[in-house]
Amino acid sequence: MAISRSQLVKELEPGLNALFGMEYARYENEHREIFSEETSDRAFEEELMLTGFGTAPTKAEGAGVDYDSAQESFTARYTHETIALAFSLTEEAIEDNLYDRLSSRYTKALARSMANTKQVKAASVLNNAFDTSGPYNGGDGVSLCNTAHPTALGPNFSNRPTVGADLNETSLEQGIIDVAGFTDERGLRISAKAMKLLIPKELQFTAERLMKSTLRTETSDNDINALRSMGMVPQGYAINHFLTDPDAWFLKTDAPNGLKMFNRVSMKTAFEGDFDTGNVKYKARERYSFGWSDPRGIYGSPGA
Repeated sequence: MAISRSQLVKELEPGLNALFGMEYARYENEHREIFSEETSDRAFEEELMLTGFGTAPTKAEGAGVDYDSAQESFTARYTHETIALAFSLTEEAIEDNLYDRLSSRYTKALARSMANTKQVKAASVLNNAFDTSGPYNGGDGVSLCNTAHPTALGPNFSNRPTVGADLNETSLEQGIIDVAGFTDERGLRISAKAMKLLIPKELQFTAERLMKSTLRTETSDNDINALRSMGMVPQGYAINHFLTDPDAWFLKTDAPNGLKMFNRVSMKTAFEGDFDTGNVKYKARERYSFGWSDPRGIYGSPGA
């Protein structure tokens, strides 16, 4: 339905001092702190986890060598969504507006809505990281942050604490230790490191104290802040204002092929007039997907 003069009564009257409500600053591209971005030219993308070999056994003198086998593990699929929104203005509303070009003002609002949608969809990957209900499970069949990620031939793998813990010195140090203990699909130890702390806005002051204090926080001991002095989280912390759990926190690791965004079609805008009505239509559209391949790319705690 087109926006008509009946919805813009005050904008048609002389003496109006200001129009406001669409000038707010917005949180820009916070998804880039979480996801690596790739392009796509298909309806969906798939990434396949491969297994390597197990620990090599000792060979007895004169005995034959043991043979091991490798195989495919699980497949992660990214199905691109089409995100689109439009509005229409009547010919009379455009003609009679006294203060500015309506199309310019509302196209900015359209861009704002599209940008907000992208941030909400990106954050939903972490917002549902502990949800085991099924729709949010990944290629290995379980939730993103889980104590029992199945592996092809090795033991189950965990990328969250057994008991959720709030963000503090002890839990953050334990998370870094847990990341350093990650194993591959055959149970071999991998060299994984925590690179960045991802937090909701509610934890920004806690993170600042933990990451930047010279001495330990919340203690009278005159000990150094080991997290800072050892550079254990080299990329610091990033606040995501679209995370909905005020207690949940995450460590992004350096494991490749973790959380990803595939950009299928970048933002496209278009407008056209309708010959019969004179109305002008404006549309914005893009296609993308957010998800994860290797759960070793993240470690998370839902809080206590």
